[in-house]
Amino acid sequence: MAQGEKFDLIIVGCGAAGLSAAVSFAEAEQKEGRTPRIAVLEAAPEDERGGATRWTTAGLRATIKDGLDPFWVGLAAQLSKGLADADICSTLERETRDSLTFLTDHGVELIEHEQPIATTIQGMTSLPNGGGHAIVENLARCFEATGTGSIYYETEAVRLALSDAGRVAGVVVRGPDGLLKTLHAPSVILACGGFEGNAEMLTQYVGPKACDLRLIAPGIRYNRGAGIRMAMEIGAGTAGQFDGIHAEAVDSRTDRADAVIYACPYGILVNAEGQRFFDEGRDTMDATFELIGYEIWRNQNQTAFYIGDRHVHDHPHLLALFDTDQPAIEADTIEELALQLGIEPDALIATVEAYNRAVQPGEFDPARLDGKCTIGIEPPKSNWAYPLDRAPFFAYPLTAAITFTYGGIKTDTQARVLTGTGGPIPGLYAAGEIAGLFYHEYPAATSVLRAVTFGRIAGADISGSRANP
Repeated sequence: MAQGEKFDLIIVGCGAAGLSAAVSFAEAEQKEGRTPRIAVLEAAPEDERGGATRWTTAGLRATIKDGLDPFWVGLAAQLSKGLADADICSTLERETRDSLTFLTDHGVELIEHEQPIATTIQGMTSLPNGGGHAIVENLARCFEATGTGSIYYETEAVRLALSDAGRVAGVVVRGPDGLLKTLHAPSVILACGGFEGNAEMLTQYVGPKACDLRLIAPGIRYNRGAGIRMAMEIGAGTAGQFDGIHAEAVDSRTDRADAVIYACPYGILVNAEGQRFFDEGRDTMDATFELIGYEIWRNQNQTAFYIGDRHVHDHPHLLALFDTDQPAIEADTIEELALQLGIEPDALIATVEAYNRAVQPGEFDPARLDGKCTIGIEPPKSNWAYPLDRAPFFAYPLTAAITFTYGGIKTDTQARVLTGTGGPIPGLYAAGEIAGLFYHEYPAATSVLRAVTFGRIAGADISGSRANP
């Protein structure tokens, strides 16, 4: 990569969005008999390439046969209180089958999966065999096989280069040697994530104590908001809630990526003082796991504990919801469990006894909102309230980890970056988590799907524009 080198397309980011764009553009160009030159910039070293995508299980709220969950567009509108861009949500719905086919055509095996627990998801989901890592490696292999360009590792984008007329004309980069170089291209796609890895930006937008948020995976430390900053410097508009984040409760004992404790609705949650602080059964797992993570970070000093008993083991599929490499902490009594957790035993005993007295009769059924609740305690437990009375008792220590930020660049349905007044910035596109969409709550299992979809759309749109200038 030399100073002043010329490309047909520069893509900043090497996750699901960036690689989908690279493959889409390369194949569209070759279909038209053109041989483009593409540069994909990756801030990470090669063995960590892929950003957040590399580490996620990449659950997809869709199947090739049925497309996107038909309730998702309405759910996105409901959770965002009408602020999410309806056209972008509808485009995602319309393009989902093509995006899933795009993945399978490029070597990603999708396994259809039916949730054995209650969720907001209607119908089947798809899981890539090998998770997000399989998406990254297969798409990177397919891009490299086109012979149209290279992935430049340990290379950061610093700012966008503009023509005299104000069109995007390339990217100023800093490579492994620390020197600045300008790469030229008539089109640039920003696909480098949000600002999860930038404590300064998190503090600026998300607020105090943002530095305490653990990163859910090592790759997102490279998501430092560079693309957002660069685009805003040349007048890009913004979208998404800048003080909003997707956080999840993870096992605090491990450095393993994505070590999420999804089973929180099927037990009780207590803080370091042994007090419950959340209605664990207020809704399904996928509707509450983000809210629980946020609460642990914002109001519980980043410390909480999941506690369950033998009731969970009566439903073996629940054990898969403890996605950690660490064993549960077990004890024959609540007192012994409290001592192992570092909680004052009398406080935890009092909490459990009060909770047990409040549990109402009914059948514990994790497959539905079972209405088995508590009465007379605060906070209540609205579903799945079984008494903690069957030893051994077990626990997992929890802390909150950030997965992605909500705020980002405003785009249209072709993934073109828009100004604050709504006009496209010539030559500039954005896809993935850098493109702001969500407000208030994240409608789960669509982040990777959105990245693949709009990365694919961006690559195809640029190729089409070259064919029809």
